[in-house]
Amino acid sequence: MNLPSNNPAIGESRDRELLKNSSTFLYKETEQGPLHAHVFFPENHQPGQKSPLLIFFHGGFWDMPAPSQFAPQCMYFAAQHFVCLTAETRVASKHKTGPMEAIEDALVLINSVRNNHQELGIDLEKIILVGAAGGAFLALQAAMSSASKNTLESNHLPAALVLLSALVDTTTQSDMTRRFPSTVIAKALSPSKMIRKKLPPMLFLHGKADRITPHSAVLSFRRWMKWKGNNVELVSFEAAEHRFFNFNHSHVHYDLCLRAIESFLKNLQLMPPTDSGEFFNALIEGGASDSADQFFPAQ
Repeated sequence: MNLPSNNPAIGESRDRELLKNSSTFLYKETEQGPLHAHVFFPENHQPGQKSPLLIFFHGGFWDMPAPSQFAPQCMYFAAQHFVCLTAETRVASKHKTGPMEAIEDALVLINSVRNNHQELGIDLEKIILVGAAGGAFLALQAAMSSASKNTLESNHLPAALVLLSALVDTTTQSDMTRRFPSTVIAKALSPSKMIRKKLPPMLFLHGKADRITPHSAVLSFRRWMKWKGNNVELVSFEAAEHRFFNFNHSHVHYDLCLRAIESFLKNLQLMPPTDSGEFFNALIEGGASDSADQFFPAQ
């Protein structure tokens, strides 16, 4: 049997279908090609409004383009009156690049969004970064790196971060760290080495059975962050692996992640409060050892 050889075209067709309800704009021209952002607006949204913004950075460790990964989450939160943006960054399979270029792209995107906040109708004080795996690493760079302070105009930190299956430690040899120009650079850019006071609130959603970005690394990161006085919450998922949060992986975990994110943002007054804040407080009660499966069974 001959299998089709144009898998990228299949992926691009899937992306077009999932992103068909978004508005797409060019935010950067690079030597390797253009980069776009895909924006989901709330119903009847108008320029000049001050809606909260969620910027989503997809996973994949800078290998494959996946701008549609967070399209289901974008559609959900757009219905909750958020402007939602899912970002393209340069990746190895398409642009022959690595994490350094992706970091640069993420910072340029955030600046572009801030510079066009009136047209987008967003509140500059309510920009939330969301990322998965390598995309979570990009969000952490924007919030924590000293280099981002010099790159982000007005040195404006995000209001909060939501980090799923996050890569927080690039100090040890692994397949991810080998994608950096050198081990020295990988160590210097490790979020675990950037911990300091007065960082934005963070919510981690992580599977205890994650063999790609270990749960233990996030536990350690959270402990040191809280020791510095930062607001960092962790919701752990028993027996859940790296991709547990995706819509096409587990509907139970997908729904639970949506509820946890929504409640976290309500607790921070980044969206209208409801009694779902009590759900989140119960979810994280007891610290990093909590398991979300006390509310929903593991799949």
